[in-house]
This record gives sequence, structure tokens and C-alpha cells, in this order.
Amino acid sequence: MLPARRALALGVLLAAGGARAVLGAPLLTLTPCEIEHPLRLTVIAAECGVLRVPENPAAPGGRQIGLHIARVAAISRRKQPDPLFVLAGGPGAAASGFYASVAPAFARIQRDRDIVLLDQRGTGGSNALDCPEPADRATPTSLSEISAATAACLQALAARAEVAYYTTSLAVQDLERVRAALGLGRINLYGASYGTRVALHYLRRFPANTRSVILDGVVPVSRPMGAATALDAESALEDILRRCADDAACRARFGDPRADYRAVRAELAGGRTVAVSVGDPLSGSPRRLAFTDESLASVLRLTSYAAEYAALLPLLLHAGARQDYAPLAAQYLMVERSYAEALATGMHNSVACAEDVPLFAQLHIDRARLAATYLGTRQLEGLEAVCRLWPRGPVDEDLRAPLRSEVPALLLSGSDDPATPPQYAHEAARSFAQHLDVVLEGFGHGQLTAPCVDRIMAQFIARASVAALDASCVRAARPLGFFTSLNGPPP
Repeated sequence: MLPARRALALGVLLAAGGARAVLGAPLLTLTPCEIEHPLRLTVIAAECGVLRVPENPAAPGGRQIGLHIARVAAISRRKQPDPLFVLAGGPGAAASGFYASVAPAFARIQRDRDIVLLDQRGTGGSNALDCPEPADRATPTSLSEISAATAACLQALAARAEVAYYTTSLAVQDLERVRAALGLGRINLYGASYGTRVALHYLRRFPANTRSVILDGVVPVSRPMGAATALDAESALEDILRRCADDAACRARFGDPRADYRAVRAELAGGRTVAVSVGDPLSGSPRRLAFTDESLASVLRLTSYAAEYAALLPLLLHAGARQDYAPLAAQYLMVERSYAEALATGMHNSVACAEDVPLFAQLHIDRARLAATYLGTRQLEGLEAVCRLWPRGPVDEDLRAPLRSEVPALLLSGSDDPATPPQYAHEAARSFAQHLDVVLEGFGHGQLTAPCVDRIMAQFIARASVAALDASCVRAARPLGFFTSLNGPPP
């Protein structure tokens, strides 16, 4: 769950209608459109439309917002009647932009089923709560800077949004309206990261309308996110560096990368900075920046999200331990930009400040233990600073209540996930009488594009059952080898 600045917009046709679950006739008209990859690499043919809903359901005559929907049609002319709804993470990512970046992973499912993409309220084309970027593009770091940026965001959004009404409890009602407006019966759900919270709460509210759920990078209902982020991220990094130390080629090139990690952290401790000149990863133009422990924390956390990026970490840390910070600085510029452009900060804040941060006071948070990690307490304190200003929206009383379901569930985790480690999926699995809990060794956050996972998901959706579901292929899945040079892993 990451704060960020912008979300991808999707142009669609305005269509009227409210949800009438008792009628099977569609109330929402879709017309041809294209979904564009976030980096403009590809476009995907789809049908799009907009469903108008009250921003505040308790005031149906008040401001209306448009929910932007895209449907990617099944290839088969004899398609199955139950589509797959894709729920993006963040919170703050748009389903349309997320899908466009990972569409091949759903190709097997799309053979027989439509894929439906609802940009959750506050993201993408659904009145995205994008916060203005600082003029110098610098990420606010001090608590006073974070507070000032939060106040500026609220002021910028005030003319078109009452930001309290963008919580999960309202999002699942939107999802049900869209299901009904499309004239659908039961649906299947795929949720990634925060999207698993949405899937679980929809399942709680509308069990009869849910055929199956895939939870990828699971956020269990019992856990507020953010309180343990620093500890989870540190544990994942330790696992990644340990894998390098246990790998012959990686160890021969770098020795024990944990020593490099400690050396770089010591160099940047106490607020010390390193002046770095580096070419911008996108434009190539020269950039000068002061690399700090906060810059390092950003690189370590965001680079460890995906196995293909985590493969770079021993190389980056080895260079930094030898006073060459240019590779770390270049990676910092790249990951900050890519993650910032994927998420709507305001929507993230609306969810976190209503659903997660208020629960921190009920937890025993060992801040001294957090301070020993590379993230320290800054992420926790930053969230608390934001939420002192951000309005709290409606949260269903049972959002955190234990869930018990007969709907079949496939749960996916990576052993080196810095955000939602496997134990989170193990906790969530207790909610399901029928479930399969799959962990991929050496992989990070989100298993959608990992080897053979697309096949497992397609088989699960086809059957809506975990009985005899063969997931043994994941035992042969291996993350990308560690880079021993900028040319890549050894042959």
C-alpha cells in the first residue's frame, strides 16, 4: 500500500442507469474503446461505459460521480456467463491501467470469459483523487512537508470531491451496482494486494453473487496495513540477500551482500548525504541529487517488490558500499517515478485514514524495533501525519469481523513479499472452507506474472473449485537470477 500522485485516466462513453439487482436486463450501454498500457506500449480493444452513482450514498440527490467500466470480451463465441472482475491494488491503482500492464496473464481466462474492469471510485477514470505534484517533483519527506502537501491536496480536490466517500465500504456497493447494471449473475473476482480487501468485503456483503475468488498478495481482514510495513519489508530484504549469499555465482561476485547493506546504511546514517551525478533513466539528461537514507529506503522497498528488480539489489548495494552511488540513485529515480504515476494519492489516503490508521492506537507498536529497520518509523509517522488532516469516511462495522465462506478461494503469495508476506494469506485462508494456499519461493509482491500461475488461475476459474487443482508447477518456478553485472545474471 503505497502513497503516490497520479492514476491513469480512461476515456469512456457516458451512460445512465442505476443498479437494479432484481432485473437481468443490462442498464449500462458499452461502446467500443481502447485501453492503453501505462507506458503506451500496447492498446487493448474493449467496450467502455460510465455508470453515474452518488458520491455520498446517503445523499442521492447530491454530487454524482462516474464509475468508468471496461469489458474485454471473451474470445469464444460460446463464452461462460460469469466474467472475471479484476480489482487493482494500492490502494489507488486503477483496474484499467493495471490490467493493461499485465493482460497476457489473463489470456487463458479470457478465452472463455469476459474480463470486467471497474476503476474503483477515486482512481483512473472514476473521479481520480490525484494530488498535485510538487513543482520540483521532490517527494515530501519531513512531517511538516507531508502535512503541507496533504493540505494542498485537500484544497485541490475540494472543488470536485468530498474525499471521505472513497472507502472500501462504498467501493463494494459500487461493484454490486456495476454487476447488476451489466445484467450479470454470479461473478468471479481477482484481487491484487489492496484489491484482496475489496474482494473479501464484497464476498462478505454479496456471497450469493460470488462464484470464486483469487487473492494475490493477501491483505487479511484482521490486519490494518501500515503498522508492520517496516518489519515486513526488512524481513523480505534479508531473505533476498540471504538467497544471494547462498547462490554460488552471486556469492563469488559479491561475497555476503548483507555486509554491503550494513555498510551503505552506516554511510547514510544520522542524516548524512552523498552527492550523486547520474543520467535520468528516461531522458538521459544529467541529474544531480543528494542521496540519503530515505532515498535508500525507497530503492530497497520498491525494488524488492518484484523478483526481476530484486535481482539487482546485491549489485546496487555492492556499488554503494564502494562509494559508487550512481546505480542506486538511477534506480531511485526510476522506481519513484513508476510507482508515483501508478497510484492516486488521495484515494490511498481516504482508505488508509478511515480503515487502517485509526486502529494503530489499539496495537502494541514497538517503535524502537521499527527504528532499527531501513524504513524506520518514517512510513508509520508519515501516515499518521496525513491522517491528522484527512477526513475519515464511512467504514462498515464488520469490515474487520471474522469471515466464513463456502466460496472457493485461490490464495497466492511470494516468500519474499515486502508488503503482504505469506503469513497474511495463511490467516486469510482460515475464512474459507474450500481454499488452496500457494506460496512461490523467491518471488515478491503479486504472483500474476510468475511462471505457470496463469494456468493455475485459469483451471481454478473454469472449475470454481480447488478439488484436484494441480499447482505443483510452482515448485519448479524460479525467480530471475541475481545480476552479477549490468549485463544481467551469469549464463
